[in-house]
Amino acid sequence: MNTANTGKKTKVGIINVTGYAGVELARLLSRHPAVELVSVSGRSAAGQRLADVFPYLASIDLAITPEVESVDFAFSALPHKESAPIVAGLIGRGVKVVDISADYRLRDAALYPQWYGFTHPAPELLGEAVYGLPELYRKEIAAARLVANPGCYPTSVILGLAPLLKAGVIGDHVIIDSKSGISGAGRSLSLGTHYSEVNEDVTAYALKGHRHLSEIEQELARFGGRPAVTFVPHLIPMTRGILSTIYAPLKAAAPDLEALYRDFYQDEPFVRIAKEPPHTKHTWGSNMCLIYPAVDSRTGRVVVLSAIDNLVKGAAGQAVQNMNLMLGLAETTGLEAVAVYP
Repeated sequence: MNTANTGKKTKVGIINVTGYAGVELARLLSRHPAVELVSVSGRSAAGQRLADVFPYLASIDLAITPEVESVDFAFSALPHKESAPIVAGLIGRGVKVVDISADYRLRDAALYPQWYGFTHPAPELLGEAVYGLPELYRKEIAAARLVANPGCYPTSVILGLAPLLKAGVIGDHVIIDSKSGISGAGRSLSLGTHYSEVNEDVTAYALKGHRHLSEIEQELARFGGRPAVTFVPHLIPMTRGILSTIYAPLKAAAPDLEALYRDFYQDEPFVRIAKEPPHTKHTWGSNMCLIYPAVDSRTGRVVVLSAIDNLVKGAAGQAVQNMNLMLGLAETTGLEAVAVYP
């Protein structure tokens, strides 16, 4: 459905609105000029008004239902494994979908038991699903009926590395040190995200292999070669934000990195090459990715810093960006807000 010139608003629904990504989608879509949010679902809060569960969304007059109803376009914000069959059913009924879970990001069905612990119920759709990173796959997204929204860590990493890999200027071992706020762990209660557990503390986790590593390796391989990737995520005591620090050896003399990155992203509305190392706070509430490349001349390594809001460019904002492309709308529609400060 192309709504760019019809003036008709597309009816949109959110599956699992009660998670952080789902409720951030509701916030963004409530002010979107070209779509109408008509249905939101959630299991634990079914039967309640959205505004009663989230008072800051008092302007959205919707009840939370067990399933989304009567929509032309849907976002699935369900956890991995639970999203796949729901999305397959929607696609079968002719509804376009952006899936925020990991269930359609990997093209090889054999990887799902290894990384996510389940056998994929709709492997025939994996080849059709488009990886939803608009800066790299814009044309494919625009023609898709199913888009797999990238993970938050991979978004920061892939955007940070793509120009270097395409130019062929780095060696075959990449080290990624990523730090994420607590909201990346989701809204479900767990001991590891209690205030007294995370406050005044920084910890690394998933050293044997974070699930997003498979996604990172898959996408980096599309830009020439298969670099060995060491990926270490960290949990830090803040609500929003991801900062990835990426290290890679240069093959030869250092190129003009700023020119390389500016040329690669010159027409991108949501990637900015920063003039100094970015802060995660510089991205709060916005769909922007801030990238700062530099060379350590002493070691011959390139160091790239990449910062995003994990709930916006790392989830809901990028999902809306993908929806805009799929509906033939201007890519920036509904996403023009600048970051919140302080």
